Amino acid sequence: MKTKQILKIIVDVLMTATLLLLMSYSLAYGSNPAVGEAVHEWLGVGMFVLFVLHHFLNRKWSHSVFKGKYTPYRVAQTALVVLVFLTMCGSMISGILLSRTVFSFLGIRGGQAVARTIHMLCAYWGFVFMSLHLGLHWNVMLHMAGRLCKKESAVRFWTVRIIGWLIAAYGVYAFWKRSILGYMLLRNHFVFFDFAEPLALFLMDYLSIMNLFVCAGYYISKNFLLQKQQKHHKI
Repeated sequence: MKTKQILKIIVDVLMTATLLLLMSYSLAYGSNPAVGEAVHEWLGVGMFVLFVLHHFLNRKWSHSVFKGKYTPYRVAQTALVVLVFLTMCGSMISGILLSRTVFSFLGIRGGQAVARTIHMLCAYWGFVFMSLHLGLHWNVMLHMAGRLCKKESAVRFWTVRIIGWLIAAYGVYAFWKRSILGYMLLRNHFVFFDFAEPLALFLMDYLSIMNLFVCAGYYISKNFLLQKQQKHHKI
């Protein structure tokens, strides 16, 4: 495996781990709001740096945006990248406005209520968009994992697939239990954290939700690719 490919995987793994910690907010750092906000802000900065690095490592894709023919799959992929970019920028800008530690030297005052609403919207929509984006490229990850395994095994193939489906099914329940849709549609304007809940359970739920949308993105991409192959076969 090439060094650049390994670096891409490391960056993507770090982005996924950082995203989950950002979603956990104060819960991950105890009940002290000051500690929670400070770590949350630094993680946000780290996430933005990783995001920039991710795009730098994939700059060939960015350079080809205005080139070539746009298939339905490419339209969906590009639209998702734009949405991820917008939510990331929205999270960063609103985060700067809300900052009490990292960017406090800017002395920004006012607009806190609007910034908090934008921050929540971008956080939860961004979480879904990033998971879908990961799912669209999941086939590449599976291909790489297949290359590392010396032998193909039908039992292993179906075991992994069934486990993935079961986790996705639980993700549907976790999505409802955590009121994610309520945050995305602004039915709830404040995020509720149960500080008595173990962090591991929280992360398990959000990993399941992420897996749900990764699966959705993966099967959407497979459907697009299958249609492309069938069309090519007919021609």
